[in-house]
Amino acid sequence: MALKVELKPGEKLLIGNCIVTNSDQRTRLFIDGNAPILREKDILTAETANTPAKRIYLAVQLMYIDEDSNEARQALLDLAKDFLAAVPSSHRYLDQINNEILTGSLYKALKAAQKLIEYEQDLLNHVSSGRSGVPTDGEGR
Repeated sequence: MALKVELKPGEKLLIGNCIVTNSDQRTRLFIDGNAPILREKDILTAETANTPAKRIYLAVQLMYIDEDSNEARQALLDLAKDFLAAVPSSHRYLDQINNEILTGSLYKALKAAQKLIEYEQDLLNHVSSGRSGVPTDGEGR
């Protein structure tokens, strides 16, 4: 079954090692095959990966785009170790990322890394509001 992607005018899409840029009209694409696919809004760069969780996402993203990237794997291990040492309550997110990678589900690992970014933002918001303790939500974060 083909993946259906709808692009807004001017929106970009990464397919494999290629960037597809939409024209000035909304477009629907059907993509068959097995290649990494990311929307522009889901792509981080070294410049936009400006927090520890975003740097973890970037390492996973690089692994997703190039599964043979040993450099990205090592960076991920180092970043995850440092993040866990600084934020022990993040272990469930890091475990999920690791489990998805170990099963070869790199796209799912990216989604798990997005949850880590959200958790990091929750922590930062919690600290900036002057409250003590670890924030919680309905999922037990």
